[in-house]
Amino acid sequence: MKVLIIGCGWVGEAFAKKMLTLGHEVYATTTKEEKYHRLKDDGIFVIKADFDKKIDMKVFPKDVDFILNSVPAVKRLQKEDLLGRFEQLRTVLLNIKYKKQIFLSSIGIYPDKDGDFYEDSEVEEGNLYAAELMMMKLDNTLVYRLGGLFGNERIFAKYFENKVCYTGEQLANFVHLEDVVELLFKGQQQDMKEKVYNVVAPKHPLKRDVVEVSAEKYGYLKPLKYENREVFYKKVNSDRIVKELTYTFKYLCPLSF
Repeated sequence: MKVLIIGCGWVGEAFAKKMLTLGHEVYATTTKEEKYHRLKDDGIFVIKADFDKKIDMKVFPKDVDFILNSVPAVKRLQKEDLLGRFEQLRTVLLNIKYKKQIFLSSIGIYPDKDGDFYEDSEVEEGNLYAAELMMMKLDNTLVYRLGGLFGNERIFAKYFENKVCYTGEQLANFVHLEDVVELLFKGQQQDMKEKVYNVVAPKHPLKRDVVEVSAEKYGYLKPLKYENREVFYKKVNSDRIVKELTYTFKYLCPLSF
């Protein structure tokens, strides 16, 4: 199998390593010099590509079996810059033959307010929504909306050492890297009925409890204090992908990350 990872970030690199161990041919794009050499040393065919600039199509393979697309649609980008980035990306994808593409989006597309959120729930019409719409116009494309990503060196407590935590009373809509990689692997193998899937661990403890448990587990200092400035009970449901792929999360709850 030939795999192309566009925008090879943290998730993309972990997925690339899994595919390499299974004997697949992996291509990946990056904008960073250090990552270019690291991926190349791993046996990946690396392409330097910045989708905010004009792309040379000659550097891309003409056909692949699967594309993992994790080009970011960050909120800080001005709308015209975002549209330019994704139009450039769309042009590249239209010139590559592929069997399936999964685009990585985020549950940040759902509004920060009380409620249970499913794939068909209301979304905020910002950069994430615009990027999803552009990608879903392409053939054979699915969207995975990822929860907050943790695992390996990404430990929730680390971000609150000796700081004030304002989000402790929110629900944790998190997912472990290992589960994301497995769901990508299964998703590229199987035919899937829907276009959009939430990817979030099934259990939703309070963020405060995740901070406390992970600080104890990994030896981080706890926050200076908790202040409840941003309280809402947003819970994102991932039953759709669990049922479709008959999947059991390895990390069912962020308290075990």
